[in-house]
Amino acid sequence: MHLSVIIITLNEEKNLSRTLQSLQELKESNLEIEVLVLDSGSTDRTESIAKESGAKFAVQNWLGYSNQKNHALTITSGNWVLFLDADEELSRELSREIELVVRSSDPTKAFALKRKTFYLGRLLNYAWYPDVKTRLVNRGSNPEWVGEIVHEDLVLKSSGVSIFTLESPLIHYSYRNINHHFEKTLNYAKLSAEDYFLRNKKFHYWNLFLNPLVAFIRLYFLRQGFRDGFPGLVAGFSTFFYTFLKYALLKELNSNRQN
Repeated sequence: MHLSVIIITLNEEKNLSRTLQSLQELKESNLEIEVLVLDSGSTDRTESIAKESGAKFAVQNWLGYSNQKNHALTITSGNWVLFLDADEELSRELSREIELVVRSSDPTKAFALKRKTFYLGRLLNYAWYPDVKTRLVNRGSNPEWVGEIVHEDLVLKSSGVSIFTLESPLIHYSYRNINHHFEKTLNYAKLSAEDYFLRNKKFHYWNLFLNPLVAFIRLYFLRQGFRDGFPGLVAGFSTFFYTFLKYALLKELNSNRQN
């Protein structure tokens, strides 16, 4: 069976080696593996790292998250496709599960992966987990990425395809430190506010008070983020901060439109 692994990049020299190295077990499984790194103009060592690993390297000017990944589909040939981000790493157990899926070659099934975040020196077993994302699909399911401003989603346009979730985690190195974390949180809040604004979502003042509190309670207490110690507390506060900023920025956009 033939598996294409797709990774889109821009200046990912700090992450890419780890991601590519985590594919080694799959490469040793006697599956036919094609790894594509689709770059959008890196100025660091991303290209040399990709080529040194034996990956196919291609450049495409940025089309947006969904269109970039859809373009990658057109220049790969595997009957199974695995989408990875450059800050993700396959666990050994997950590699074995993926191998079994690809060998089964059942086009009526697609598979979601459970992301587990590595943050502030430890894996978080509760906060942000399981962050379930559909990533492993048969090309016969007619996969297509949709959405743009905030988060893109992989949809399967063929009928009769069922999505199952693999058990072993996909490790996510989303934040280098607290400063990097909150820089990205602010950026996501801006993007979310823009998305709401374009969809004419109404702002209410209670959004600034109730929604952040609910978001904190859900992550920290209901999902037991407190069991992750200090990193879990920071994660809980970040979701409060993100939700508050999202609605505050939406209010600002609405006010600017009215002026």
